Amino acid sequence: MNIARISVMAVLVVLTACAQKGTPAPAANAPKPVATVNGDAVTSSEFEMFTKAVAGKVPAELTAAQRSQALDTLVRAEVVAQQAEKQGLDKQGDAPASLALARLQILEQAAMANFLKDHKVTDAELKAEYDAQVAAMPKTQYKARHILVKNKEEAEQIIAELKKGAKFEKLAADHSLDGSKNNGGDLDWFNPGNYPELEVVIKGMKDNDVSEPFRTRDGWHIVQLLGRRQFDNTDELKRRRAAEAIRESRLDEATELWMRRLRDEAYVEYKL
Repeated sequence: MNIARISVMAVLVVLTACAQKGTPAPAANAPKPVATVNGDAVTSSEFEMFTKAVAGKVPAELTAAQRSQALDTLVRAEVVAQQAEKQGLDKQGDAPASLALARLQILEQAAMANFLKDHKVTDAELKAEYDAQVAAMPKTQYKARHILVKNKEEAEQIIAELKKGAKFEKLAADHSLDGSKNNGGDLDWFNPGNYPELEVVIKGMKDNDVSEPFRTRDGWHIVQLLGRRQFDNTDELKRRRAAEAIRESRLDEATELWMRRLRDEAYVEYKL
């Protein structure tokens, strides 16, 4: 990425997040300036936020040339922002509302991050939620084969051939439009959700039954159910895949409850 070509617009959110220039932090806590523009400091924390936003790296991870380009771009944005304030543009048009909304969003994110820091999902909560989800998952696998053709007329002709004693796998090899034709239409054992449109049909079938023709977005199908079996859906692979999703879900719930509590405790008077 050529940092020098980043437009001023690309850094506006970063600048909005920075500390107010007119309210300097106490000297003991003030970030080190990396530049000053008309006496106003561009701080190291602002610079780090900017480089992470545009390059995905902290300044120390950039080359000297990249750091120089990044700082020049940030300084240019500061110069333009100061000019805008000098012209009173921060108080005109949509600017005041946009700045206010950006401030709200930044503070909301900061508050949520601070809340989540002390509200980690425990392994016990994770396991309980995982076990509940596993218990609710379908546990039946199906083994089936099918024939896929373009239209209903062709599908009905195949049904007629089957009733005359033709072999399903031979008709699949001769007529089916998908890759399973090479295996006589065999779809092997599949998990719930792999073929949802076929599952709707085969759930009500008995082993070795052949369906009537039915249509999906791929064309017209004839399916034969060869068997069903129960399977173990609690293997470690599923556990690893589900863990992060469950963790995020629980954190979302905790955050929502916390925000609702803050809202309930706040005094709000609507003026609409």
